[in-house]
Amino acid sequence: MDSGDHSKRASLVLVATPIGNLGDLSPRAIDALTNADSIACEDTRRTGSLFSHFGIPHDPFIVCNEHTERNAGEEIVNRIASGQMVVLVSDAGTPAVSDPGQRVVEVVIAAGHDVVSIPGASAVLVGLTVSGLVTDRFCFDGFLPRKGAERSQRISALVTEPRTTVLFEAPHRLVRTVADLAAAMGPERKISLARELTKRYEEVWRGTLAEAVAHTEAVEPRGEYVLILEGAVEQDVTEASLLDALRRELASGQSRRDAVATVVAMTGAKKRQVYDLALQLDDMS
Repeated sequence: MDSGDHSKRASLVLVATPIGNLGDLSPRAIDALTNADSIACEDTRRTGSLFSHFGIPHDPFIVCNEHTERNAGEEIVNRIASGQMVVLVSDAGTPAVSDPGQRVVEVVIAAGHDVVSIPGASAVLVGLTVSGLVTDRFCFDGFLPRKGAERSQRISALVTEPRTTVLFEAPHRLVRTVADLAAAMGPERKISLARELTKRYEEVWRGTLAEAVAHTEAVEPRGEYVLILEGAVEQDVTEASLLDALRRELASGQSRRDAVATVVAMTGAKKRQVYDLALQLDDMS
């Protein structure tokens, strides 16, 4: 097995940083950070502390966050074009995964330059592997939208997702998110709530959605959470079950159009069939 460093000069190097435990920063990552010509980071204070811990010297950072990523991408492309190796890090984990970096990668590739990734700790994989749920097929859905139709649609899509789903959530939104998942999926779907992974107060809670609602209401959420949600079990979709689902959605205050869209997303039924059943309900009322 080749254990050499494949990062190149005149390239963008994505370096995964620890998600908590500083001991998870690999020797290859330290070498790239030490030898980079320029460092782009999400938060100069967080990255500065990391560099100080490992005794890595650095010049002023290029700030690359959600507000500056477009301009930072242009600067990074110019530096690579001049022959520099630019390393990009986020506050924790792998850049460009629920963190700034995707736009930078796109413009660097479009400009014809190399992109190299140095892997490291991943909250997605750590949370998944300790969940006790199926790991051979999974999907990552990041943070759910905070409100509105987009949030409802994303949750509805997860109702019928057969793969294990990994989500991120902030502590102050955890109670609502768990409650919304339980309302959409029923009480028996299994879920794992992992917090502060690799850190001193790491904790993994496992149970059903109904139990998770009670747990999050009783115990104040602290720290960043990784939610691992059991995949849906394939079920036969009957006309009676579709009618029941439509009645529930309409009773919750949804318009006919939104109720149809929700039921289609939940069941995978054909839109025309669900719409016709919604019209039947109108005729019966």
